[in-house]
Parts: sequence; structure tokens; C-alpha cells
Amino acid sequence: MVGTGSELAQVNIARLRAPLSAPQQHGFVWRHHAGFGHLTGEDIFDDESILINISVWQSYQDLHNFTYRSRHGHYLRRRGEWLTPLPSPTTALWWVKSGVRPSPAEAVARLQYLRRYGPSPQAFTVRHRYDSAGRPERAAAATPAG
Repeated sequence: MVGTGSELAQVNIARLRAPLSAPQQHGFVWRHHAGFGHLTGEDIFDDESILINISVWQSYQDLHNFTYRSRHGHYLRRRGEWLTPLPSPTTALWWVKSGVRPSPAEAVARLQYLRRYGPSPQAFTVRHRYDSAGRPERAAAATPAG
């Protein structure tokens, strides 16, 4: 259950098979390099082929519905066409106070924390989640059948 005044933050990273401007990115015309779309890891990872996606959601269920049940899920299933594997985990989740928007540096720090120490209320995975009060949450509880 989501606590009052809490929202779920997430970060995920991926490495492109080819630069965004390369012909391998079918249909690519132009990308704004700051402020819109995915951030690149040029400053944080010294690697412009790394994409950083940061978002904040009202609940895990909202994030899950967008990721897997919307049109986005179609692209997620095809990610191997555009992305190369990175060491796991590539996604970290954590709770923030309502209205807080994590910086790229903070988001990547959460992912690095998760990689180093494993799932905890500080940073957790889709399969090993915590509620906004820091209690372990069963993964199946947030994904209704049907």
C-alpha cells in the first residue's frame, strides 16, 4: 500500500547498439540532447551510448501498467533490437516524498547502491519491492490477475 505523501521513483539504464544518430536507429530524424527524452550517460558514466530513464509514479501498479500493459510493452519486448545487455540490475526503485523529482546523479547513485548492497528500502527491484514504510512487499500483491 502506498503511504500518504509518497511516490515511487524509478531509474533504468540501457546501452544503445548504435548512436542515436546512426542509421541503425530506424526512423531516427533528430533528438534534443538536453531536457527532453532520455538522458545520456555521457556526464555520469562517461559513455554517451548509455541511456538513463528516470520517472516518478503514484504507485508500483501505475508503473507496471505503463511498462508492461500499454503500447510501451511492445517496444520493451523488442529492446534487443536497439540495446545491448548491461550488468544487472539495470532498474532501481525507491520511494520519494510527493513532489520530489530525483536528479540523474541521485538516481544513478540509487542504482549503484542496489548493485552493491542488494534490495533494501533505499533501492529495490521489481521482484524484491518495499512499501513506502520500508516493509518488504510481495511482488505478486501489486499485479492483479486477469
